[in-house]
Amino acid sequence: MKGTENNVRSQHMDEEALRWATRLDGGSLSPAEQASLAGWLAANPAHEWRLAHFQQFYIQLRSTLPVMAAEGVLASSDDPPSTRRRSGARKWITVGVAAASIAIGALWLAQRPQSVTTHLAQRTSMRLADGSQVELNARSRIAVRIDGNKRHVRLEAGEAFFMVAKDAGHVFIVETPGGSVRVTGTQFNVRTSEDGALKVTVLEGSVAVRPDGGEKAATEVTLLRNDQMTVVAGNAELHRLSGEAAEDAAAWRLGKAVFNNTPLGEALQTFAGYHNLQVTITPEAAACRLGGRFTLDDFNQFLASLEDTLPVRVLRAESRVKILVR
Repeated sequence: MKGTENNVRSQHMDEEALRWATRLDGGSLSPAEQASLAGWLAANPAHEWRLAHFQQFYIQLRSTLPVMAAEGVLASSDDPPSTRRRSGARKWITVGVAAASIAIGALWLAQRPQSVTTHLAQRTSMRLADGSQVELNARSRIAVRIDGNKRHVRLEAGEAFFMVAKDAGHVFIVETPGGSVRVTGTQFNVRTSEDGALKVTVLEGSVAVRPDGGEKAATEVTLLRNDQMTVVAGNAELHRLSGEAAEDAAAWRLGKAVFNNTPLGEALQTFAGYHNLQVTITPEAAACRLGGRFTLDDFNQFLASLEDTLPVRVLRAESRVKILVR
């Protein structure tokens, strides 16, 4: 029943968006209409991106009209009356088809997947159709699809920071190899890898994490602001962080890496997306823990600091690095 109500609301929202797109395409709005449109847009963040979808397809439709006229689909005022009557009938049919095409086209645009891959030392940001913002760390892969009442993102590998536009009627789901994250509007950081490791840190609002198994898993855990969940080999742990520590989890957005009692092996993975060095580390050295704030672009400074703070040796030979316990 709830799903049916959501579908009805979604359909009504589309009808309103189409009505406003049609009115805007027809000319300027009166002051009263401008106030009404402003109120409608302010009522729900989803209204803006739905209106934009329909407006985009009006633009595309106008670009096809000259082709339609050239092919005789639309009648000219110079045509004989009988031709105009026949063409007029065709024109009304065309208008009906065009209106349907706009609605179908907007749905297609909403469902069209969008994929982005970042490479070595590359960070990027993207604005989704619903108004959400996503920032991608280096060597990350993401695919986005707006589908029905859900907004889907698949983070295959890497790290991303999400600022999800609030829309209670359309759930936002981030799927990863280590599980899924479900929200309706908040800010959080996700780090994952193809082997199923997952780390979710919430900076604002709340999220629901379903570890290891995504939609098929039975247990969903709610994370609040400053909560962090890590999933390694299917085992999930929940940690309560300070506000500063939660911010540090997303320090990569500023080109920084912040460690606090972090295993050296994990710290090295943070730098892996920014440097093309072949690093090998012994298990004993990987277990050593360190803290500090480092610049992601300066791997040499990071390596130099290790021998000053940890009982390890760093051996370098051209593009290869080996780290072992002293």
